[in-house]
Amino acid sequence: MTTDNKNVFISHIHKDDAGLKDLKDLLSKKGMNVRDSSINSDRPNNAQSPDYIKSSILMPRIKWASTLIVYITPETKNSEWVNWEIEKAEKLGKTIVGVWERGSSGCEIPEALDQYGDAIVGWNTDKIIEAINGNYEKFENPDGTLRPERNITRHPCG
Repeated sequence: MTTDNKNVFISHIHKDDAGLKDLKDLLSKKGMNVRDSSINSDRPNNAQSPDYIKSSILMPRIKWASTLIVYITPETKNSEWVNWEIEKAEKLGKTIVGVWERGSSGCEIPEALDQYGDAIVGWNTDKIIEAINGNYEKFENPDGTLRPERNITRHPCG
């Protein structure tokens, strides 16, 4: 089995750090080596200024990644940091994939993920890999069933 290396930024809240290891382990079993540039307990951020954190720590890491993965848990929706990371990834043209935490029964998703996400998938390795590679663009519930169609407001150019 060949290994497919992917540079990603996993947007999450810090109390969910353990789930990131589960996600990376899940993908590596199918040959995808996820190189995650996000800030977590293994690589903490000790800066105090939100502007400095955004411009000098988070932005370069999001730019480096080809995909922004949003690890969806009940508290993710209310994180201003997660929404900010999603909005910046969208402006940079990154693939944005939401992944429900393992065993999730569902919750509200971050507004920016609903607006800019390319896919939201359950805890299914093949679908996660397809979404990261840009080959799966559906919004799923945690159990893999499709979420209702979303109304997306389109704005004309010009």
